[in-house]
Amino acid sequence: MALSNEIHEKVVQLSSEGDRLAEAGDYFPAVQRYIEALDLLPEPRTDWEACTWLLVAIGDANFRAGHHEQARAALIDAMHCPGAIGNPFIHLRLGQTQFELGNMDCANDELARAYMGAGKEIFSEEDPKYFMHLQTVLLPPANGKW
Repeated sequence: MALSNEIHEKVVQLSSEGDRLAEAGDYFPAVQRYIEALDLLPEPRTDWEACTWLLVAIGDANFRAGHHEQARAALIDAMHCPGAIGNPFIHLRLGQTQFELGNMDCANDELARAYMGAGKEIFSEEDPKYFMHLQTVLLPPANGKW
């Protein structure tokens, strides 16, 4: 099952606009573009891979803007879409969001999933507090090197 060419092109266009806005730090308009693209998906939306990356983009933009409740909602919704479970970036961003909201059990679980899926490298461009926290809740690797 694939999106029609017309819908696919419009979704890609709106998503690209959202990405450019987010990269410039204009998070609210970026989220609006992602939502416009999401609204184009046929029901049930969660059946489409595009829904996964659009919800993740919404979550990421909200996280970067400091809107952690909205980020968590979008990222949790993304977990019901194709390819989300097991995706290290999605687990990382959801873990960071849960951390910021003080939901430490959920944060620990999600950050551990990100680490197990992609190793320490996934934390390399993030605030070091997340990896430092993870080191306090996980046993060190067998070789002792994080």
